[in-house]
Amino acid sequence: MDLLFNKLWEHPQIKSRAVSAENPDGSVGGGARSPALPGSASADLGDGWKTRPSVHINAGETFTVANIAGPGVIRHIWMTCLSDGGSYRLPWMRGVHPWRDLILRVYWDGQDIPSVECPLGDFFACGWGKPVQVTSAVVCVNPGNAMNCYWQMPFLSRCRITLENRSPDGATLYYQVDYTLQELPGDICYFHAQFRRSNPTLPKTPHVILDGVRGKGQYVGTYICWGSNSVGWWGKGEVKFYIDGDTDHPTICGTGTEDYFCGSYNFESTETHEYQEYCTPYAGLPQVIRPDGVYQSQTRFGMYRWHIPDPVYFEERVKVDIQALGWTTYGKFKCLYDDVASTAFWYQTLPTSPFPQLPPREDMEI
Repeated sequence: MDLLFNKLWEHPQIKSRAVSAENPDGSVGGGARSPALPGSASADLGDGWKTRPSVHINAGETFTVANIAGPGVIRHIWMTCLSDGGSYRLPWMRGVHPWRDLILRVYWDGQDIPSVECPLGDFFACGWGKPVQVTSAVVCVNPGNAMNCYWQMPFLSRCRITLENRSPDGATLYYQVDYTLQELPGDICYFHAQFRRSNPTLPKTPHVILDGVRGKGQYVGTYICWGSNSVGWWGKGEVKFYIDGDTDHPTICGTGTEDYFCGSYNFESTETHEYQEYCTPYAGLPQVIRPDGVYQSQTRFGMYRWHIPDPVYFEERVKVDIQALGWTTYGKFKCLYDDVASTAFWYQTLPTSPFPQLPPREDMEI
């Protein structure tokens, strides 16, 4: 299945649908049917106008975003959210969005365990809780904190999407999930995404991006939030893919962190000698947070690499990891104690192997 493009000139036997706050079950003719509440902003507009553009998710609540009978394909997800305030109005939290407290999960074909489990911001390549423009082939974050993804997600019998609010404050969610109902072959691979964090990383212990996969499929993307806790260049570590029978040594071994994200030489601009942000269709460094300046401690980075033209195929299993390795001023490598949070994206056959348990809320905090 083509993961990105459709033949727009064809008119196949496909039906277009969408779920949103205005049409929560995606039913035919089911949009804009919620009655306007007395005294609300839309009370005087009448039937069929803007009556329910959002939903409220209470603290500790899990909201069902979509529950769709297949076969079909999720084509596009758009979300934006606002916290009620509370703890996010404390002075040191101003400007930080609660996206690590909102956990996105997706369940395929009646499975009890999720195939996607990830904080909302990290899923949309915006993991530091601060909005940033992301312009890529499958993930776009646009002004106003609008998060979009275009990963195609096929399913045969059912798709269930939930959003858990682990914050002590409520949240208002605006969303739309665009999908098609269509016949699919029986041998599809299902979309997966998994979040992991090492805070801090440990000497000579790579950060595991993905492990425990059992099935046939292809690895299609990585997003990483990297918080540097040392002075100097932090990105000497290599990304390694252990495919199928690999044990001690990988089949695919990169040459450095910036190289894996399709940059080079420390992401440094030859003109300004500062870190240079960039966004391209398949790789980017959209976010650099500079509290102390270039090559100084506490600089934070957000990076993505989409393996859409170059998937990493596996027949039985795959493991992916990255080394936290820096460079000293006297010309030697050094192991780092950094904050590394990653989201892996891949397609595989079912069943999904259970994911490691997400860290508690306090260990997810930025």
